[in-house]
Amino acid sequence: MATSAAAVQDEPATRFAKDQLKAIIERIERLEEEKKTISDDIRDVYAEAKGNGFDVKALRTIVRMRKQDANERAEQETILETYMQALGML
Repeated sequence: MATSAAAVQDEPATRFAKDQLKAIIERIERLEEEKKTISDDIRDVYAEAKGNGFDVKALRTIVRMRKQDANERAEQETILETYMQALGML
């Protein structure tokens, strides 16, 4: 009988943990919704750019490259150039 009473009425620490878990889940859900909205906005900007005659693949490459550290980008470009030279593409 004592166990059923414990199941019905949570200990304060357990109640706090449940409330905290619920708040975390709700925050994640809200952020996922915001992420989807932002993703849709980015897709719209790329569509606009394409409509204005820009190459979307090139734009995505530039955005990715701008996120990189300058040294990392230079290293990747050097490796790419080396491979292209080895394949006779330069």
